[in-house]
Amino acid sequence: MSLSIHTILVPIDFSEASEQALAGAIDLAKSLHATVHVLHVYQVPLYGFPDGAFLATPEVASRIGDAAIAGLREVVSRFEGRGVVLGHTLREGDAQEEIISFADALPAQLIVMGTHGRGVIGHALMGSITERVVRKSPVPVLTIREAKTK
Repeated sequence: MSLSIHTILVPIDFSEASEQALAGAIDLAKSLHATVHVLHVYQVPLYGFPDGAFLATPEVASRIGDAAIAGLREVVSRFEGRGVVLGHTLREGDAQEEIISFADALPAQLIVMGTHGRGVIGHALMGSITERVVRKSPVPVLTIREAKTK
């Protein structure tokens, strides 16, 4: 089986780890003559309480979406001009599900994701979207551990 990579998907969460993954994906894409597609998934908060739930108002949801697209465009603009075609998409929903769904829709042959390298306790409390994508993705996932910068 030969793996031909034409499109690399890079989900970002605006963290240093995801930006380092994007930089790595761009370097890889150059050598493969592939394109890179940046995806940011956001979720409108829903808070559950014993007597009901709180869902953000349409105005709040709109502001969250506007901030997400502005952040995505800002990141993409900083990484443009590095010798690869760079696309971007914003989606709302569960990050793990949206990443896997979008990888299939592109179609991407590789997903490159950053990982924060949290300790056992941090991982147990926060979980890992990257880990869940690695487990469920039908395409290979390359993880890039965050390099600590001073």
